[in-house]
Amino acid sequence: MPTSICPECDEEVYVDAESEQGDRVSCDECGSGLVVVGLDPVELDLYEEPQKEDYGDEVDYEAYDYENDRY
Repeated sequence: MPTSICPECDEEVYVDAESEQGDRVSCDECGSGLVVVGLDPVELDLYEEPQKEDYGDEVDYEAYDYENDRY
């Protein structure tokens, strides 16, 4: 079974041989969520949940400067 090093705690993390780039795994030692970013050799990076503003669902109208707009 392939292994890589956890970027958070530097412990060895076992990755399924069938894993593909973008698959998520977790470190058994520290519990960090990780994502497979490379396959040959296996490389892991910390997985970060997408921020709500990344979805584009909400617009912050209060941050918009209306005074400089011309109609």
